[in-house]
Amino acid sequence: MRVMLWCDMEGVAGISVWEQVNGGAALYEEGRRLYTAEVNAAVRGCKRAGATEIVVIDGHGAGGPWHFKSLIPEQLESGAEYVLGYAWARYVAPLEAGCDAALFVGAHAMAGTPDGVLSHTVSSQAWYNARINETLVGESGIVAALCGDYDCPCVFVSGDAATCREVRALVGEQAVEAPVKVGLGRYTARHLPPPDACALIEGRVYGALTRREWPKPLKFPPPVTFTVELATPDRAADFANRPGVEIVNARLVVSRAETFRQAWNQFWPDSTGHPLL
Repeated sequence: MRVMLWCDMEGVAGISVWEQVNGGAALYEEGRRLYTAEVNAAVRGCKRAGATEIVVIDGHGAGGPWHFKSLIPEQLESGAEYVLGYAWARYVAPLEAGCDAALFVGAHAMAGTPDGVLSHTVSSQAWYNARINETLVGESGIVAALCGDYDCPCVFVSGDAATCREVRALVGEQAVEAPVKVGLGRYTARHLPPPDACALIEGRVYGALTRREWPKPLKFPPPVTFTVELATPDRAADFANRPGVEIVNARLVVSRAETFRQAWNQFWPDSTGHPLL
């Protein structure tokens, strides 16, 4: 069994403010430790379930030299491989080779979610909303659709309760959830202590992978549109003259293709290690 873990920081228990997830900020090292511990717990659950290949993607854009490198290398669980420093949602080699299941660890809710801790979609400064066809999606939805085009189901999600609700509503109620906190607003939550959060994640990852009652891969019927509402008009210039991408108005950009993977590649073509914000 080959699995991919798509990991982020904002959904980790104990994290409530940007200072815990922004590289170099006062509380960032605390956030890194909490993040690494939850990812390690998920890896242990995968190993217990018999996974033969575990690929972990650090998907947190912390900025500066920490961009997509927030996991602490010397503390990482053995038995997995870790992708550090790669552009967000661009590393698909395991999907191309054939991946049995994808898991979300530390995920956060989409922009505008009232009880989503640190809720945003890709960039709180650059994007407001994103849609695939007519479906409003957050970061987990984008990754789930990308995985779906490779026939890979998303079977597990950890994060706050709002994120778990969002992901299961999109990919299917068969997805196993591990809510490690409940948002009381965007910057406050009721948290499990880290040892309990890690135990919950490890146990439920194991359960998700062993019961094999998985949701179907998330697919959208063609033609597929990926539509992003930008925060400010100056952001639209980044998408000028891209084949298949239309700047509809000063703050609305649409990528059109036969599959989501194609639409995403047109919209987000940079694989050099930095998102196009």
